[in-house]
Amino acid sequence: MKLISWNVNGIRAALNKGMAEFLSTENPDILCVQETKAREEQVELPLEFGGYKAFWNSAEKPGYSGTAIFTKKQPLNVIIGLGLEEHDKEGRVITAEYEDFFLVNVYTVNAQDGLRRLGYRLEWDFAFRTFLAQLAETKPVIFCGDLNVAHNEIDLARPSANRKSAGFSDEERASFTKLLESGYIDSFRHIHPEQTEAYSWWSYRGGARQRNVGWRIDYFGISPQLADRLETASILPHVLGSDHCPVQITLG
Repeated sequence: MKLISWNVNGIRAALNKGMAEFLSTENPDILCVQETKAREEQVELPLEFGGYKAFWNSAEKPGYSGTAIFTKKQPLNVIIGLGLEEHDKEGRVITAEYEDFFLVNVYTVNAQDGLRRLGYRLEWDFAFRTFLAQLAETKPVIFCGDLNVAHNEIDLARPSANRKSAGFSDEERASFTKLLESGYIDSFRHIHPEQTEAYSWWSYRGGARQRNVGWRIDYFGISPQLADRLETASILPHVLGSDHCPVQITLG
């Protein structure tokens, strides 16, 4: 089973930049997207999406945030949001339940410049961990998406210059550690523990992508019960169309 996650930074823009062709070429069983920036009725999906069932969670604010799951197999159930009004206005979480796991697609809150949203970000992280823990009482969990944090120094090109930047603050990194320690494996580091210069996001400024001055902030986390099924975990930096590139796992 092939699963792909991609922050498309606007699904309508991504469709104009080859997203449908990417889907046709990669042919994943499930595609999770973040930052759709659109409601379902605003998007005319091309024929390449014809074999997929689509589930959306859009933000109340137009043109902002949002998540969606495109899946070949009908889920047993789809859960929109965290079930908490204070956290469910931005369309950041959508969950598909399958026979042997829950798949949680997430677009985590950005702490923003000057860490002005850090307090809310940490509240969000706690609520997200609690939500996953509740799911994990029933069956294994896979979470994927833009977690908006580079966990360790190996996960970004310039760690010393970004110690107090959003996405690499001590608080955010510690919070992500708590998430993993609550019962998840970072699939990419599980298979590629020492790989450097492996990034999934690059600023649009200063030719960062061409110079590979990036951050790894997009993840697949899996419950340990699924570790034996994890065959590959990869990043697809050659895929353009967004400031993020897709990340992928395959399960046997």
